[in-house]
Amino acid sequence: MLMGNPARPAPQAASSSSSRARPVLRSRAWVAPLCWIAVLLDGFDAVVLGAVLPSMLENNDLGMTTAQGTAVATAGLVGMMLGALTMGYLTDRLGRRKMLIGAVVLFSLLTFAAAFSPSVLVLGLLRFLAGLGLGGCLPTAIAMVTEFARLGRGSNATTLVMTGYHVGAVLTAALAIVVVRQFGWQEMFVLGSLPALVLVPLMLVFLPESPAFLASKGRTAEARAVAEHYGLHLEDHAPGQEQTGKVGATMLLSTGWRRNSVAIWIASFMGLLLVYGLNTWLPQIMRAAEYDLGNSLGFLLVLNVGAIVGLTVAGRVADRITPRAAGIIWFLGSAVLLAALAIKLPVLGIYAMVFVTGCFVFSSQVLVYAFTAANHPPRVRATALGMSAGVGRLGAISGPIIGGTLLTAGLAYPWGFFAFAAVGALGGLALTGTRTRQDLREGPG
Repeated sequence: MLMGNPARPAPQAASSSSSRARPVLRSRAWVAPLCWIAVLLDGFDAVVLGAVLPSMLENNDLGMTTAQGTAVATAGLVGMMLGALTMGYLTDRLGRRKMLIGAVVLFSLLTFAAAFSPSVLVLGLLRFLAGLGLGGCLPTAIAMVTEFARLGRGSNATTLVMTGYHVGAVLTAALAIVVVRQFGWQEMFVLGSLPALVLVPLMLVFLPESPAFLASKGRTAEARAVAEHYGLHLEDHAPGQEQTGKVGATMLLSTGWRRNSVAIWIASFMGLLLVYGLNTWLPQIMRAAEYDLGNSLGFLLVLNVGAIVGLTVAGRVADRITPRAAGIIWFLGSAVLLAALAIKLPVLGIYAMVFVTGCFVFSSQVLVYAFTAANHPPRVRATALGMSAGVGRLGAISGPIIGGTLLTAGLAYPWGFFAFAAVGALGGLALTGTRTRQDLREGPG
């Protein structure tokens, strides 16, 4: 890897057309941090509404009811689902660099505009549109860091970039405590948009295009120039493969890929159901288990701290034993730990259990992304990641509904933990039905 080198001219062959821009050639050290910050802003933006909703309902600037607040939050999730599905496809068509920068610009501008919403309807529309960018940011960033990772380190790169999401969520909660009380909910939306003023120019200057994408589009000379500069292994592409082979959803649902695709979508659905279900209702479930409010909120914080720690471990394990095997272990581990939370323990013991549960639950979902990135060719990688995240958003919507239904029925404790444990077991079972890319080469199934 070349560190700190200024831009240098690409070989003459890299510019096969005068209309084609010279590739960005900088230090590889820029790629992961820029993607990490983009995912951090994604995490900030994705949870900022939840952080300010209590203030919005209390002050009632917009005349918002609880039902309307739920509708606005759901609109954002629907936007994320559609964004993941559509922008993942566009990323494989137009490029990782262009779409990642576009996603950051889109959700940052619309988040800024949300601060000046004159009505609940406008706020809901803006959150839906911002969701398109938020949904597209994640699969694009994962595709980018996977393709710029050192050989054999793709899973670790994926899990590390996903720590940005949880750091963003923790920062949102911490900032909301100070900012909302002192200034108001509008300022949180403004703060969430400002970092793009620095991030986007840095991405324009320092973020290169993925050589895997360039090669998948037949731009072989450019791909080789970028790969050589960044010290990357360039995947082989048969001549004309990208033009004649199946692409997009057509390929993902074709014979040989269909089983993997369905299994990945089921696992992603289960993974995001756990993430959003627990983040939404864990404090209330713990209250139903007769823990006090302070500790119940503390459990939520510890759960997310566990997520950050778990992600740093899960990626390294996945690179050693494959993301498929690690994903199965992590999902089944989540199932066991979630069921064990139904056991009444002293406060210190339950804090330790929640921490370890966070290490497994959140990493399970990310390992689905790592498996998806590792087991799809470049021409369809972002589409596969986008569809995994998009279908998973249905789980994100379902998780809070399931938790809320159990709470309303008075069954949150212990049956809430048993229900979430069953979801984890189903996620692990789904991954057992997948095949590695090497298996797929050997024959359809």
